[in-house]
Amino acid sequence: MSTTPTTTLSAGSHQHHHHRARRLRNFILPDGREVHIALSPEDAETLRQRLNAIRGPGEPFDLVISGSPEHLDHLRTAHTHHENRREALKQKHGEEAFDEFENVRAELEALGSELHMLTDHAVSLDANFSKYGYSAHLRSYDHSEPGSSASSISGFHDPDHEKRDWEAEKRNGRIMKIYKKPTVRQYFHKGLLWRASETTEVASFELFVDLLYVGILAINGDHVGEDPTGHELLRFSITFIMSWKIWSDLALVISWFETDDILQRVSVIVIMVCLFGLTTNMIEGLHDTYTMLVSFYLASRFFMGSYYIMLAGTVPMVRGVMIMQAILTIIPGVLWIGSTQVEYPQRLGLIWTAIVIELTAGMLVVVVIRGGKFISKRLGEWSDRVFEFYPAVNIEHKTERTNAFVALVFGYSVVAIIYQNAAHFGLNAFFGKAALGLVQAFCFNWIYFELDGADLFQHAIRRNVASALLWSSVHLPFIMSFVLAAGSLSKLVVATDCHDAELEDLTEFYQHKSEHEIPIGLRWFYCAGLGIALFCMGLISISHIHKDAPGTRIPKRYRLINRFIICIILICLPLSHSSLNSLHLIATTTGLTIWVLVLELWGMSCWGESFFGEKRACKYTARCKISKKDLESAVKGGHVIKVEELKERGEKGMYVGA
Repeated sequence: MSTTPTTTLSAGSHQHHHHRARRLRNFILPDGREVHIALSPEDAETLRQRLNAIRGPGEPFDLVISGSPEHLDHLRTAHTHHENRREALKQKHGEEAFDEFENVRAELEALGSELHMLTDHAVSLDANFSKYGYSAHLRSYDHSEPGSSASSISGFHDPDHEKRDWEAEKRNGRIMKIYKKPTVRQYFHKGLLWRASETTEVASFELFVDLLYVGILAINGDHVGEDPTGHELLRFSITFIMSWKIWSDLALVISWFETDDILQRVSVIVIMVCLFGLTTNMIEGLHDTYTMLVSFYLASRFFMGSYYIMLAGTVPMVRGVMIMQAILTIIPGVLWIGSTQVEYPQRLGLIWTAIVIELTAGMLVVVVIRGGKFISKRLGEWSDRVFEFYPAVNIEHKTERTNAFVALVFGYSVVAIIYQNAAHFGLNAFFGKAALGLVQAFCFNWIYFELDGADLFQHAIRRNVASALLWSSVHLPFIMSFVLAAGSLSKLVVATDCHDAELEDLTEFYQHKSEHEIPIGLRWFYCAGLGIALFCMGLISISHIHKDAPGTRIPKRYRLINRFIICIILICLPLSHSSLNSLHLIATTTGLTIWVLVLELWGMSCWGESFFGEKRACKYTARCKISKKDLESAVKGGHVIKVEELKERGEKGMYVGA
């Protein structure tokens, strides 16, 4: 299955033709050691045992994982050695040693092709590794021709790739097909992740779906702030989870399969109509409009279930997973239907049972697929047979979609604090509370995107199954808690329980929204929401492996301890309700959030670093002329070109300015 382009020579001719052959499995270093290449760490251990059994103690060998830095270094060493050997033979023997030269050339071409594949054509995966972390279990494939795929660590370099790129450009103007057979973007097979070499981008219609969630966040968040009771919290939780489940299922299917046809757009419209119907029945969702709420929800879920069945028929490679997804749609669906026949509050048992199944069943399937052999031998054999291929989440698409949704949530918190002033001089307590809320939202955005989600050595999805499940599952309580806090903050901003907060300074609409005394439930919603959201952000940070610069002032684990202590303080703030009015409460929570941010920024820096400018002397840049041949040789050999030596070698250096 795995192929690379190699070069063969026609007898008596200097012309060569590209064809497909097997990947390079081993080669010889200049010192005589043989280097063997394993596709994965598991293959490496098996190969090492086999080589130790068949080779003697005086026959050393190196074993590297394909695509690793050691593999690349050995290829460069062997490549440079054979280039030097070829030049020496030419000078010593001339044209009469043509046959010997050609043998060396064949070896050099094989190594050069492998090196070329691991360097020049690794742009897509190198960028992926740089942002999300290296994985020896990751492979990529190209659709080079129908019915076949050539794969490698960095993607197959088709000799006709320029022609195919031009053909793709010509196809840009063609009409969109009504139906196109779905293609799996990435999948797991025998412990390896195979993914398309191209980058998956977020489609415009996905962003359009998010616009509907702007309304869902506003309706749910504003209403929970108006009635801060346990019953309202229950209604908010159930309806928000239902809308989140529709969003996550849609994002998952789009991440799994590439279709890009009209039928896909029509399917998205159907889902959006069902989601819109769900949204119009949220406020009275537990009572008068409960049947309509569940009807629209199940219409969306069963539509997705039928889509899974269709995929099981059209994409037999992942049939087992698609049938399992359809079953996991039907089981909780039966419970939802049963809940419509039971009166409140007895129906809550069926509701939460269905929700738990919907949120956890997918994780259990992954556990069975990945760890069935550890539970029982029979279960492992069954899962290996049924789920030999199963689709994987595309890391770029998943993170971009999640980031977009989180940005919507932060955006709602900004919109929620906006009020309208009626006073001639509007710098009062209302403005102060709104400004503090804005600073608080900005700090949360800063921590989530630029501290917890940046400078990653390994993303949670790339790290392992446990961290991926933690990262995926913790986003729901994080988003729910922050929306709960933002909805409560909208009421706190217009509260008149503090100095310089006169009711007449607000317009009529916000006067009706204002309260002179803050309900204890509103305090708990606001403070506990912020505390739980910050705690979930800490769990998200734990799921990643961040780059650890030497000499960090405060290690990550101690910074997280500080964050969790602040979470406890935030959650306990409502206990002091008698001494904290709305202005004091918002100022306190904002101050604690700023403290977390400042400690993170200071703690992740290194001793000796300055926060103001650069301590090092200014450097100058210059443009130097160098031959193309020398530049290509340096790139292939991994050498560094020293600008200072260009003058001594006779090259022309030209200084162009400071």
